[in-house]
Amino acid sequence: MRLDRPADQVAPDLLGCVLEGHGVQVRLTEVEAYSGEGLDPASHAHRGPTARNTLMFGPPGFLYVYFTYGMHWCANVVTGPEGRASAVLLRAGEVVGGLDVARARRPRATDRELCRGPARLAKALALDRESLGLNLLDPASPVRLLTRRGPRPVVSSGPRVGITVGTQTPWRFWVEGDRTVSSYKPGVRRVRS
Repeated sequence: MRLDRPADQVAPDLLGCVLEGHGVQVRLTEVEAYSGEGLDPASHAHRGPTARNTLMFGPPGFLYVYFTYGMHWCANVVTGPEGRASAVLLRAGEVVGGLDVARARRPRATDRELCRGPARLAKALALDRESLGLNLLDPASPVRLLTRRGPRPVVSSGPRVGITVGTQTPWRFWVEGDRTVSSYKPGVRRVRS
């Protein structure tokens, strides 16, 4: 699969692909595209490169992992031409290998809920700070992106989840009718006191 394309083009092609790592395989069922500098106000790279987001500027095929809300890790596949930031957030998936390992990491979750949401997916795959910058296309990498086998699933798209800017951009893509796809929740702007 070519990842050196804009995130909104790569994102639907990732659906049905498998992310494999740390003893678990997850078939991707939901993703969100984020573009780069100046183009997408919801992107971490909207204002240019920083120490946190520099990996988003390429090359494509690497894992961009970030910590959010002071307690969760989320994972993205870096896309686009090198030098132009873009990435695809991995929002949800179905565990298709290593179910017992994923259950041990998320013992209270039902099988449907194991990877239903970006933080849950990262936890089931044991993705954290140590995963930042892994080459998903390198066969020797501890985390790999495997191309989809079989037909492309029926894909739906709509607004991204939980953001407060760029809300009209329909860059959330999911496998239509899949039970592991997360529920849509619009972002709520927080007021600081």
